[in-house]
Amino acid sequence: MSTSKRNRMSRATRRRVAWTVAGMLLLLMAALLSLALGSRQIPPAQVFDALLHGGTGDNAQVVRALRVPRTVIGVMVGLALAVAGVVMQGITRNPIAEPGVLGVSQGASLGVVCAIAFLGVHSPAGYVWFAFAGAGLAAVAAYAVAGSGRGGASPVKLALAGAAMNAFIASIVSAIVTTDARALDEFRFWDVGSIGGRDGDVVAQTWPFVLVGLLLVAVVARGLDALALGDDVARGLGHRVALLRAVGALAATVLTGVAVAVAGPIAFVGLAVPHIARALVGADHRWVLALSALLGPTVILVSDVLGRVLFAPSEVPVAVMTALLGVPFLVALVRRKATVPA
Repeated sequence: MSTSKRNRMSRATRRRVAWTVAGMLLLLMAALLSLALGSRQIPPAQVFDALLHGGTGDNAQVVRALRVPRTVIGVMVGLALAVAGVVMQGITRNPIAEPGVLGVSQGASLGVVCAIAFLGVHSPAGYVWFAFAGAGLAAVAAYAVAGSGRGGASPVKLALAGAAMNAFIASIVSAIVTTDARALDEFRFWDVGSIGGRDGDVVAQTWPFVLVGLLLVAVVARGLDALALGDDVARGLGHRVALLRAVGALAATVLTGVAVAVAGPIAFVGLAVPHIARALVGADHRWVLALSALLGPTVILVSDVLGRVLFAPSEVPVAVMTALLGVPFLVALVRRKATVPA
């Protein structure tokens, strides 16, 4: 290897490490803001006192009982959506793919509305399992449809099957909520997408699934680079393309299912964050996944803080804020002459 090539690789590695460290610092700052800011402003010194020394004042109670679970859920949801977005764009080779492409978000919505309308479930902790089950069944159905027939589950067939599943499930959800006013009234609070009003029980129920999803992503991370070169090249490099795509879809389904079950549907994070990460560290999926896992939670937490601060004492749900912030990004993405390939 020539000296100039080694130097270029070294510069690229240093740049990637620098952006990853910057992502860590941004996430730490976003977490501190999430703990300190809201309808009640709490000085950072009191936040650290509540976390490290077990303060007993009102501010300490607010930090530990309300804002710590909210921040942890924000980190989990942002990480899951961003990483799932990278995986979905990788296995479909579609730069505008996002975590709900297999009908996962709509499947979770169906699970929640059925739990409310038919089973009398009325709390976020109760919704989680039904949302997760609905997300999983929808993804399995979409993948089964895409995998049938000649050619298996190709990227195009995955996208088409996911679109069909989304439309079908959305019609069922609409049919239920339009004939049950009570279910509609309760469902709309979940459907708007928020990380508020959740407690430590929700975290305890869902973090193992986030871990499982991340482990599955680690298994396919190297193979995503091969898929980006095309199925034939990936096979030539020794990868089992169908298995790689199936495991990737499973990982994205688990992560998206958890995120949507906990917080409701949140747009733009899984679409926008992977593109930002690629623009900063290049197309190597291992670096893109690492940076996305840091930027996703940062976007969620900053959006949530803005929703709490800008309209205090009222709150704007995080999904609304991510949409408002995501629209300018999508406009800029469309106006660019080229995008970094997935």
